[in-house]
Amino acid sequence: MKSNSSLLYNVFLIIGDFFSVLLAFVVAYILRVSLDHSHIYHPLGASTYIQAFFLLVPIWILMFALIGLYKNDLIEKRFTEIGKLFIGSFIGILLIIGYSYGLNQTIFPAHLVAVYGFIFSFALLVGFRTIARRLKFHLYKIGYGITSVLIVGNTDATHYLVESLFDSATSGYKIVGIVGPKDHLNSKFNSIPVFESFDLACEKLGTDKIRSIIQTELYSGPLKNNQILSYAQTNHSAYRFIPGNTELFVGNIEVELFRSSVPVISVHQTPLVGWGRIAKRLFDISLSILVLAILSPLILILIILMLIFDPGPIIFRQKRVTRFNTAFNVYKFRTMKRKYSGHDPVEAFKSMGRNDLAEAFAGSKKLTDDPRISKIGEIIRRYSLDEIPQLINVIKGDISLVGPRAVVPEELKYYKDKSSLLLSVKTGITGLAQVSGRSNIDYYERAKIDLYYVQNWSFWLDLTILFKTLRVIFSRDGAR
Repeated sequence: MKSNSSLLYNVFLIIGDFFSVLLAFVVAYILRVSLDHSHIYHPLGASTYIQAFFLLVPIWILMFALIGLYKNDLIEKRFTEIGKLFIGSFIGILLIIGYSYGLNQTIFPAHLVAVYGFIFSFALLVGFRTIARRLKFHLYKIGYGITSVLIVGNTDATHYLVESLFDSATSGYKIVGIVGPKDHLNSKFNSIPVFESFDLACEKLGTDKIRSIIQTELYSGPLKNNQILSYAQTNHSAYRFIPGNTELFVGNIEVELFRSSVPVISVHQTPLVGWGRIAKRLFDISLSILVLAILSPLILILIILMLIFDPGPIIFRQKRVTRFNTAFNVYKFRTMKRKYSGHDPVEAFKSMGRNDLAEAFAGSKKLTDDPRISKIGEIIRRYSLDEIPQLINVIKGDISLVGPRAVVPEELKYYKDKSSLLLSVKTGITGLAQVSGRSNIDYYERAKIDLYYVQNWSFWLDLTILFKTLRVIFSRDGAR
């Protein structure tokens, strides 16, 4: 396409990544060989060492490319970028170690050089990528690397694009015009030219100003649609189309030839299919067993405290639904006083003479200060320790570590006709809704967030949610 700014940025990243990794291993060599005077098992000259890494570092760069570290949209996904840098660096060091053993060739003069190299390379790569990101946004601010875009159509997607792309300093785009009615834009966007037709836009703007075209709706006649696509191809402009039924194109999409000749688009309810499901299940089992082993002393202490201060059943069971509308019993540490556990909340509040709480709970299903909760239960809830027994549910296969909230059957009404989509994956101990506000958001907003997770699942998204969950727990943000 006409715009080369993304290509130049990626070339800059490749060069910077190369020298960041190379510098990391030079520093590792200096620390272990030059500054550390302990015994070296495999003496290796500095020039030979550096020459070897000049040839081996491209393996890291190739690995980075394979896992998507040079995709254009990665600049908007900071956590994903850092996670991929870590994984890519780890695989890269394993490949170099494997190369050394496989060919019986000395690469590292000492084992610590490999360890130092991995640590320093990851740190330098994150530092370089941070600088590169800031440099790119600075160039946007001074007008360099901006891609001019013409938006064709008058839909909700048009309005969203105008809102998100209007600030060139952050989006990297400049809207040079909109093809559609003149009365559909917010007054703050009056500076954007509006054209009645695509032909008029091309005539007024000229081919040099239209580097990218985004079409947000199809015209009734195929000639107009073909004209726009043909114009983009003829003038080497980037072309994107946003379908009117956007829900059709979320989740896992595959383009294939049906009966060997007809191109078709296959749309799955969720990307969590095939190998993704297997990897997620193995991750769930491994991490759950590990966490249970680590937390076993804490679990024992909690059980003892509960038996001392509020004797009764340790585990609270409640019927929930998970994938394919399968019912199961979710396990939690009991946090309510024994006499109220398992009883109807509204009736419990009325028995206390607290009709105000009964009315409040009937409306929101949540209370800030719930008198049914025991003292030890308050502490357990504050740090989400009541969720620990759900790790057993994960190991059993009832739920996953990350997923939509496990709802009781009565709550499916809040998802309306989307309940089957929600239940196309296993529910989870934590999820995107919990780290986006937890109990501070209403049912309908939570339903939207859960459905977004189902349709946009990725392993990186799961890792992001798990790390954010830890932050929420320790900051007590949104504590129940």
